[in-house]
Formats: sequence, C-alpha cells, structure tokens
Amino acid sequence: MEKNLRQQKTSIIKIALFGPESTGKTTLAKQLADYYETDWVPEFARDYLQRKWELNEQICTEEDMMPIAYGQVALENEKLYAAQQYLFCDTNLMVTKVFSEVYYGSCNPSLNEAALAHEYDLFFLTDIDIPWEKDDIRDNPNKRETVFSIFKQTLIDNKKPFITISGDKESRLAKATAIIDNLTIAKNKGFSSADFVEIYNHGIPFENILKQLKIFKKGISKCNLISPATVNNGILSLSTADFEEKANFFDINKGDFKICKFIPASGAATRMFKFLIAFLNSYDIEKETINSYINRKKDNDLSIFIVGMDKFPFFKAVYKKLKEVYPDFDALDRDHKNYYFIKMLLSPDFFDFANKPKAVLPFHKYKTHIATPIEEHLNECVHYAATNKSSDLHFTVSEVHQELFEKTIDEVKTKVESESGTQINISFSYQNKRTDSIAVDVKDNVFRNQKGSFIFRPGGHGALIENLDNIDADIIFIKNIDNVIQNNIDKTTLYKKGLAGILIEAQQKVFGYLNAIEKKQVKEEDIEEIVKFLMQKLTIEMTGDFNKFTFENKISKIKELLDKPIRVCGMVKNEGEAGGGPFWTRNDKGDISLQIVESSQVDLTNKKQKSILENATHFNPVDLVCSTKNYKGEKFDLTEFVDHNTGFIVEKSAEGKVVKNYELPGLWNGGMSNWLTIFVAVPLITFNPVKTVNDLLKPAHQPK
Repeated sequence: MEKNLRQQKTSIIKIALFGPESTGKTTLAKQLADYYETDWVPEFARDYLQRKWELNEQICTEEDMMPIAYGQVALENEKLYAAQQYLFCDTNLMVTKVFSEVYYGSCNPSLNEAALAHEYDLFFLTDIDIPWEKDDIRDNPNKRETVFSIFKQTLIDNKKPFITISGDKESRLAKATAIIDNLTIAKNKGFSSADFVEIYNHGIPFENILKQLKIFKKGISKCNLISPATVNNGILSLSTADFEEKANFFDINKGDFKICKFIPASGAATRMFKFLIAFLNSYDIEKETINSYINRKKDNDLSIFIVGMDKFPFFKAVYKKLKEVYPDFDALDRDHKNYYFIKMLLSPDFFDFANKPKAVLPFHKYKTHIATPIEEHLNECVHYAATNKSSDLHFTVSEVHQELFEKTIDEVKTKVESESGTQINISFSYQNKRTDSIAVDVKDNVFRNQKGSFIFRPGGHGALIENLDNIDADIIFIKNIDNVIQNNIDKTTLYKKGLAGILIEAQQKVFGYLNAIEKKQVKEEDIEEIVKFLMQKLTIEMTGDFNKFTFENKISKIKELLDKPIRVCGMVKNEGEAGGGPFWTRNDKGDISLQIVESSQVDLTNKKQKSILENATHFNPVDLVCSTKNYKGEKFDLTEFVDHNTGFIVEKSAEGKVVKNYELPGLWNGGMSNWLTIFVAVPLITFNPVKTVNDLLKPAHQPK
C-alpha cells in the first residue's frame, strides 16, 4: 500500500458522511450513490479491522490509525475515476482523526494535518437518532451524545461546511438529495459551500435567494393605475343607521362563527423615536443650545416633543427616575433637563423605548393607570371579537420580544376579563425566517459584512400572510398594533361590527352561489343575478366576451371568481398620512380590480399615473375583516392568492454602506391581491395610528 495522504484534485462534487459509529453513514452513502447513479467510497477501516479480528481476534489499536488513513485516501482517490458528477464518501480522514483522539487521546501529526487539509464540498453530520447496532467492530454504544458532540465541534472548530442529517432512512435520503441538488445550483451560481450552508442554516430556501437576486436585477414592475377608488366608485358609503343595521346583523349571527383578532406587532418602536435618536447622535450640549439645534436642523418634531413633554403618558415615570439618578435634577437649566430626559427615555440602561415593541409602551393616561396598546387591544377584542363569553387574540411578535408581551399581558388580562366577563385566549407567532431576504449592494451583488457573512433582513409586512394562513377561524379581524384609541371605544366598535356584518352578508351570498353550482342547481336564467352580484357588490369587472361563453364556461368562470378568500376593508379619508390607498388597477392579463397600492408601486415619472395617485381620496385600510375558509369550511391556502409581482425593493444601510433588500408583497397590498374585496368608508375616528411619538399628543390619545 502506498503511504500517501494527499487527496486527489477533482471537479467532482464530494460529499463526506461524518459522524460516530452506527449512525447510518454507510446506508446513506449507498442510497445517494444509487440515486445519483455514481460511485461511493466504503470505509476502509471496516474490512481492515474485520480481517484483523477474524485472524487473531484483535481489536483496533493506535498503531492501526495510519494504515487505515493510507488505505482510506487510496480508496477515495481510486473511486474518483468511476464517479459521475458526485462522489459520496462513507468516511474520511477527519473521522479517523476524531476516533484517534477519542480512543487514544492523540492523533499522528501527519494524519491531523492531512485531515484538516482534505476538502469536501459538504459534510453530512449523521445524527444519533437511529438505534445503535452491534457487530464485531463496534464496541461503544454508550456515551453516544458525548461522542456526537465531539464530532460536531470538530467541524465547527475547523470551519468545515456541514449540515446535520436526521430521521429514518427515507427522510434522510429525501433531505440529503434536496440539499445536494440546491448545493449544485449554488455552486454553479458562484456561491461557495460555506455560503450555501449559511443560507441553509438561516432557513431560507435557496430557490428564494435566486428569485430575490433575479428581482434585484430585473426590478419590480409598477402598478397600472386606472383611477382612484372613491366613494360610490369602488368604496361603499353607509350611513350611521346602515352601520347599526350591519352591526346588529353581526351580533345576531356571530355565535355561528369562530372569531379571532389578528394583530401584526413584531417590529420594534425604532421609527417612532427616529427624530430623537438623530438628535442624540448629533447634538452636543456643550456647544449649542437645543433651540439653536432646532433652528439649524429645522427639526419641528423635536420642538413639538419638548413643548408637549409633560403630556406624554410616560412623563412622570421618566421624571421620577431622573430625580433618582440626578439628585440635583430640578436645579439644572432647561436644556440639560430636556437633554437628559430624552437620553434616559432611549437609554438601554433605563427605559430603552426605541428598542422595545410598540405594544408594551405607555400610550394612554387614564385617571387610575397608564395603558399600553396591548391593554387597549384586549379591551377592543372583548367588545367586538367575542362569542359565547370567549375571545381569541393573536399577536405576531419577534421572538426576542415575546417575554415582554407575556409580562404586559399578565399585568392587565385578568382585569379586562373580570370587567368584561369574557375569557381572552391569547396566542403568538413569529415571522418565518424562510421569508427573510438577502442584502445586495447598489450594483445588485450579494453584500457581505466585514466578517464575510451575508446580511439577512425580515421580508416585510407581507411575510405575515403565512401567519394569517395558520389562523383557524371563520372571521378574522385585522388591525395594526399602534392603531388604538383612548376614547370612544363604543363608537369605534360600531364600525368594526358593521364591517363584520357586511362580510357575513357577502359570504352567505358567495357560499350560496358556490353550493348551488356544486349541486348543479344554477340555471341559465340565474347567471344574470350572479353577474350582477359580482359587479355591484364585489366590484368585479367581467370580461367583455363573457356573454359569448357557453353556459358551462360561464359557470366555470363564475366559480373561479367566487371561490376566494374575502376581505372587507375599512377606508378613511387621506388627511396627509404617509402610505398607499385604494385604486382601480389593471394587471398584465388586462383584468381590472380594486387594489391597495403604495406610492412606491407607482411610476411617478409617468404624469398620468402620478396624477391618478395624487387624486386619491382615501388611505390604506385601517381595519380588515376577513373570511379565509371556502364554502365547504376548508381553509384556503392564502399564499396562492398573492401577486408576487408587487413586492418592494427597499434601501437600508449596513456598516455605513447603502444596501438593498427585497420585501414581500404587503399583507393587504399584493399579499391579498387576488381576494374578493369590499372597500367601505369609515370615519376618521377609527384611524389613530402612532407612527411617531408625537402622535401621542393628538386628541385621540389624550385624556378627555
């Protein structure tokens, strides 16, 4: 045997099976070789030690390590000649190195050097979740966890690209082949094995990365606006009496439905305090007054904040802490007081408001206590999202913030339940990391930080369509975490219930028609009634050639149009708030529909499109009430109703450089593009978002 530990160079993709004894390495290597119709490298030590046992009943000793190493390398190099695109190695020198260290406490320097130098495109670390099988060679069924952890740590310490493979034979093969297929694509696209593993460990399917990179190169097509949706032209207008009637209809029927309130609340409050963060970063109290800073920066927001400071619900708590930390605080001049107040408000050592979720911040000052958005949403849900003395409330949260949510909920939940006589069932979900996006630079090349790693960011509001998809309810109220009100909850409740009543009425009609179609009870003379409903109640534009269809094709088209999730959206007049609004749009197929469109989705270089945008009268929906089950009571797959051409490319910063990220179609923009949609005008009293901290000074958030 040639005593050579050099690994043959090759363009073949080599996969190393790596792990303790009896963890399925040989089985998987054979399976993969069969699947890809190529060769595999057996474990040289098995035959070597088996012969030694059969001849003299001798077991492995430290002196056997180098012969095993030489034999394994020779076998691997030999198998390369017969391999087709892939070579699967049942074992490798790294395994021999670990066994030598575990059993004998040391490793031959030549073996150690070669083991570290040998390269594989990927290591599959085989898990210990399968039973240990005894044979003449194996002798250590105990301490499998300890040995496994040593194998894993060896890969980590030596920066080898690896993925753990677990499960039974079938699931291991399925998982491994999917990984190998994607690894092959990644390498063909210029990604390294380490890149691939980093993406895999983050949880983003590699195909998503490729789609994102394609979007960056290609750009996102702009929406084709036809006209703004206005009252009586896409937006339903109801009187107070009408709303009362619809609300009453909801109250009568709500017992037949499972109801849930869904609240997107996963972000931190950073933007809420953006102008205060900028102030702290650029202001030097030793060099200028705050007033001169305001004039120099034209920072009207800071001026409003300082003038209204004592009206904020958190003022007393911050002031009390300031007096504890600075005993002479009251003797300080005005600028120092204001500066220290803002600093303490945002300091990670004290209130740290910019890094906390909006949900747990003090929003409203009552005579007896200070209320957070969480408390206000609990109060709301028992008013309009409860049936049979029970109410379900779901928050989408960041994992790092869930403990804060639970603590805040524990402080108020019992009180709200006691006062309302309603049990509140609260659940949480996280934005799925598989929906995150990878950052690119201004030239659309993948961005790497100083450590060479990628930067991933959440895929935006639209990622929550998956969270919504997992809610098992018949009627779902959706409302942003910061859109709460201190006063007039009875008035706002009327409009929430009214929207739900409209939803139930529409749902009954839709389900009635779909059931009749399934039972073949629809006749030619019924078509006109259904089309009238589609056009007048659901604002669906029928194609010009519909009347030329055969009866069967008309029925098929009607079923296609009706069998969708339903959303009823409360729309308020736009009073200058940033955001999108409702428009009539035309898609690539020429279909006309009502959509929520953000200004970033509009081609502002096109004068006609810009004019349509500027003539919009209403804002993004402030409340949604949704039906996400079909006429058979089965849940829709909501991801099938997303317009994937309506995402967003946004600019961020990383390590002082401009980077771009892709955000998924917005939850109620492209994320609900293909739903049945009803827009309903609701009064401004229902819309009280807190986008900046100064919004808390508005009447809707101040005590009466």
